[in-house]
Amino acid sequence: MSDKGLSEKQILENKMINKVSTVGIFGNIVLTVFKLFAGIFAHSGAMVSDAMHSLSDVFATLLAFVGVKVAKKKPDKNHPYGHDRLESIASILLALILIGTGVAIGISGVNKILNRNTIAIEIPGVIALVAAVVSIVSKEAMFWYTRYYAKKLNSQAFMADAWHHRSDAISSVGSLIGIGFARMGYPIFDPITSILIALLILKVGYNIFTDGFSRMIDRSCGEEVEEKIREVVISQDGVEGIDLLKTREFGSKMYVDIEILADGDLSLRESHSIAQRVHDEVEIHIPDCKHCMVHVNPTKKNPSDNKKNII
Repeated sequence: MSDKGLSEKQILENKMINKVSTVGIFGNIVLTVFKLFAGIFAHSGAMVSDAMHSLSDVFATLLAFVGVKVAKKKPDKNHPYGHDRLESIASILLALILIGTGVAIGISGVNKILNRNTIAIEIPGVIALVAAVVSIVSKEAMFWYTRYYAKKLNSQAFMADAWHHRSDAISSVGSLIGIGFARMGYPIFDPITSILIALLILKVGYNIFTDGFSRMIDRSCGEEVEEKIREVVISQDGVEGIDLLKTREFGSKMYVDIEILADGDLSLRESHSIAQRVHDEVEIHIPDCKHCMVHVNPTKKNPSDNKKNII
């Protein structure tokens, strides 16, 4: 995406997106090659499974990169509300990659256990232990690095990618334990660890999928966010109450619809000024708000009738 015509903030966001994606992709490629080499030559099924998890991270980061880039495109004629939901779609696809990886690893581990009398389970070499330690340290560092930028960008897809890194770090802890037990004379622990890793991956995939899916169906933003909006609105001069407040998530952003109460004897220009001030203050104090729609209702003649509307 060209930086031409973009604001300084958008240019900075593009640089952060490119930076975190580059680190994630190349870091995972190096780890995948190293762990696959260690798993094959050290005869560790758990480490090979771990390598496949890192390989899935490569595609996950690519997917997150594309999702975030497209989601941040400006609204156009065919998409007047923008492209934010494409980031949710990216996180859902990322979750499906994780789930597919978990199923494949789990099937392989179960097959080795069920056919342990015909498939020799070899004792892993020392290099598999080294690879597990390197993976734990590297993937935990990548988790915190990606999480930091996901928060700065308010990116659902990059946050999902960060947890993908964390799940890989945890699976490497499992590999370390399984390989350690296998080297102590219990080789059955190697495929057992593969199955545990698979279950962990499935759990993370499920969590990412449900979060992404829920953001596609106009879920409310929660009581805490709505309470903050109420406080901002009620504090504005001219606002005498709130008749209606609705919020909905839109990818990593949100929309706010609100009906406020104002003096019915005010002119149209004065009522509009109050509504505009409410609109501006909500979008300032709620950075994730993509747009706030404000409607003004006249107050009742009897002041006591208005108290019930201050929600």
